[in-house]
Amino acid sequence: MELITLHDKSTILNFLNENPGLQIYSIGDLDDFFWPKTIWYALKEGESIRAIALLYVGMDTPTLLSFYEGDSEFSHQLIKRIKHLLPLKFNAHLSPGLTEIFRRQNIIEYYGLNYKMLLKKAAIDPNDKNIRALKVEDLPVITKFYTISYPQNWFDSRMLETKKYYGYFVDNKLVGVSGIHVYSEEYNVAALGNIATHPDYRGQQIGFKLTSALCYDLQKYVDFIGLNVKSDNEKAIKIYKKIGFEIIGKYDECYMENK
Repeated sequence: MELITLHDKSTILNFLNENPGLQIYSIGDLDDFFWPKTIWYALKEGESIRAIALLYVGMDTPTLLSFYEGDSEFSHQLIKRIKHLLPLKFNAHLSPGLTEIFRRQNIIEYYGLNYKMLLKKAAIDPNDKNIRALKVEDLPVITKFYTISYPQNWFDSRMLETKKYYGYFVDNKLVGVSGIHVYSEEYNVAALGNIATHPDYRGQQIGFKLTSALCYDLQKYVDFIGLNVKSDNEKAIKIYKKIGFEIIGKYDECYMENK
């Protein structure tokens, strides 16, 4: 089994498209917007790619992503063999069992088990006049909104350029936002993110309406719409299922020290 780094997008895409729902984030990182900040490791047997791991270095702390379906053998081998190539500290999104390759004391913080969900039904337009698309010019009010409503949120303001962020307004006040972490028409994928409702307006189905409106728009342009959600976030999971999402996978999220 040969350990290699991949530089050809088509080779990577062919492997990831074996399960596009599970690999939405990685597929999205093939887009020119993210591609220069990616390192792709693979385990190759003959002419076949058996496992892929992505190291995304576009943030202050790099993130390692590796997901498998079924047998974990090849993914397990791959992570073992690239350990010495990984940064001293990094975030990790790994299918169950892969974190065990690292010593327990190397997990600085365990953020919990997460679900990967995929939209399996056509979303319905809520047709609510309080919803409108957000623009780059709205950045100051969006930033203020997240400070109050979702302070631990990671928000890349450049994603507003996709025009795939929606806001809910009551008396011209922004009280809800739904958006994306990944969007690529070329690669036919979108991953939802940055979804939040102002604390004073929760329980009014604002999150449901906003996310429905976003998905209704997205499904005009891409076939695979997914999201990540913490497994204990029962309220959010219930909303996503109501829209038409189904759980298709799990992964552990943690902050690692690679000694």
